[in-house]
Amino acid sequence: MLPDQLLFAMEVTLNGLMAGVMYALVALGFVLIFKASGIFNYAQGVLALFAALTLVGLQNGQIPFAHLINATFGTKLHHFGWTLPSVVAIALTALVMVGLAYLIERLVLKHLVNQEPIILFMATIGLAYFLEGLGDVMWGADIKKLDVGLPQGISESIESVTDAWFGYGFFIDKLDVVAALVAAALVAALTLFSQYTKYGRALRAVADDHQAALSVGISLRFVWVLVWSIAGFVALIAGIMWGTKSGVQFSLSLIALKALPVLMLGGFTSIPGAIVGGLIIGMGEKLFEFFAGPLIGGATENWFAYVLALLFLVFRPQGLFGERIIERV
Repeated sequence: MLPDQLLFAMEVTLNGLMAGVMYALVALGFVLIFKASGIFNYAQGVLALFAALTLVGLQNGQIPFAHLINATFGTKLHHFGWTLPSVVAIALTALVMVGLAYLIERLVLKHLVNQEPIILFMATIGLAYFLEGLGDVMWGADIKKLDVGLPQGISESIESVTDAWFGYGFFIDKLDVVAALVAAALVAALTLFSQYTKYGRALRAVADDHQAALSVGISLRFVWVLVWSIAGFVALIAGIMWGTKSGVQFSLSLIALKALPVLMLGGFTSIPGAIVGGLIIGMGEKLFEFFAGPLIGGATENWFAYVLALLFLVFRPQGLFGERIIERV
């Protein structure tokens, strides 16, 4: 029989790994945009929020812009009077995210070809605030419950297995297990797409040099629509997981801040690195809180990830899996 302290630490480690997977789901979207354009997409967290808001609205048959219509015309419209199955609502939301990617390319990105990275970054900041406001006007600012049929609650199977092995049942959320499986499938699919398809190679070429990619016949506009569509789909998956876990609310957009240390650890250009970085951050902050929290007053999860990221910036700025960039001057 293992000591209780060790068993608790093992449970905390496992829960930390599950939390890290949730962070990594958001970080994947950042990596995709960075690989295609070389910029940090500040709007990725808001994309997850917008996708979750749209999914809940479609699922519940909510009328878009109902609050604005009611305030303007004095009506009392709220719902169409029907609901959609979760699968249909998810499919329609995915189409909305593809349409949003097309509009972003048409209205924003095509005017910024060959601009400095800081210009593109500032554009994503403006896009983030615009989408946050649009989501508020379209679907309302109240907290919404998201239920697409994913299992929730403590996993009895993990609890029974660990109880049989260690004499102590670990409490692991079923949703975290599902998120881990989904993240593994996403990483495998995105890695294969990036490395072994012509569109994946085109994506990497665009990231290296916009002008050179255009000169060899690669459609920059198509690549940007494609990568923003994929990032929108990843944001939808992250929005589903986080929305199911904590409700769909506007603080959901702040998960982007937790993804930043994940990217610094894993590397801004590595899809597997996003997962590894998320696991390190999730496990590290839980274990640090478990061992050091009682000694220094707790609440270490709020800052531990950023301190760890700062150390990586000092000693390995490209991250664990990032590419070292060497420029001749």
